[in-house]
Amino acid sequence: MTPDPRRQLIISRAEVSTDTPGRYAKQLLAHLGRKLDFRTEESTSTTTIGEATGQVVVGDRTLTMIATGVDDEAVAQVEHVLGSHLERFGQRNGLTVTWTRDTTAPAN
Repeated sequence: MTPDPRRQLIISRAEVSTDTPGRYAKQLLAHLGRKLDFRTEESTSTTTIGEATGQVVVGDRTLTMIATGVDDEAVAQVEHVLGSHLERFGQRNGLTVTWTRDTTAPAN
């Protein structure tokens, strides 16, 4: 099946400031890893949730999460799964996840 060139790739990104991004990433991946398969290369862990892709990227004092897909509902599912779990784990430290979407990239 040939991809529809009119479809836009939806990229949603959340950057969460924290002194311990590695600890939160480890906790998130361990918890979600019971049901999802993550592959990790250096500081980026990637999984597929439904029809979209989720990434967890450990940075310097920042944990970045990225949801990518061509379907709004699929991207929203990744946002919910990654964001709600991180907020729950970081509740004591006041972590808040705010997603920002970009739909300018053409889907291949």
